[in-house]
Amino acid sequence: MTVATPSSLRERQSPLIRRLADAIETVWQDNLDLTPFHLPEDLGYVEGKLEGERLTIENLCHQTPQFRKLHLELAQVGKSLDILHCVMFPRAGYALPMFGADIVGGRGKIGAAIVDLSPTSDDRTLPDAYRQGLSALPRPDFSQPRDLPEWGDIFSEFCLFVRPASPEEEDRFLERVVSYLTLHCQQAVAMEPVIGSGRDAAIAGQRRYCAQQQQNDKTRRVLEKAFGDEWAERYMTTVLFDLPPESDAD
Repeated sequence: MTVATPSSLRERQSPLIRRLADAIETVWQDNLDLTPFHLPEDLGYVEGKLEGERLTIENLCHQTPQFRKLHLELAQVGKSLDILHCVMFPRAGYALPMFGADIVGGRGKIGAAIVDLSPTSDDRTLPDAYRQGLSALPRPDFSQPRDLPEWGDIFSEFCLFVRPASPEEEDRFLERVVSYLTLHCQQAVAMEPVIGSGRDAAIAGQRRYCAQQQQNDKTRRVLEKAFGDEWAERYMTTVLFDLPPESDAD
């Protein structure tokens, strides 16, 4: 493993990933008050080897008054695999869902694309404003829906998990992500922080989400093969799905 100066990884990735990464950053910049979030120096940009091919990981992070971390990860394995991963982690005082989006593609095709606003409430449902906003969107029209993983009970009824089968379906997926993300940012900015039991429930919901995501064996196996078990565990729990504090401190 080597730690290197970031390169233009985005420019080498699939068109949908490039477009979505740009769109996510635009929505963040247009709706939120961003300040830098600093990852450990050796985890921001990393290069390694996976089955003889170069694995490159590039992370971009921000924070805002409502979110303790906005994380956008881009990764590439040689010329065979491109990955985009995005999660927004609310601060403890904000009873917000978890926005997440992922794309996995390679050799000119997208194999998997997912976006969701996952509930963190005790009853595992989204707030009414989210349900109304998401219900008003056009019905998803994709020819190849995919099944959620076994640990996917954290996702909402509005989770979209598909294999885009055409440029038109790729466009529709991108539009869907932008719609979910814009709604989320607008709701976050309008929300008042919660205290007491509401705050505790929000923290517990976010911890449940992160714990379930850490069970993603595919991601963990790739990281272990490229960088070793210890590094993979540190990356999974420090960068990808770090748990919020259990205490009232943020």
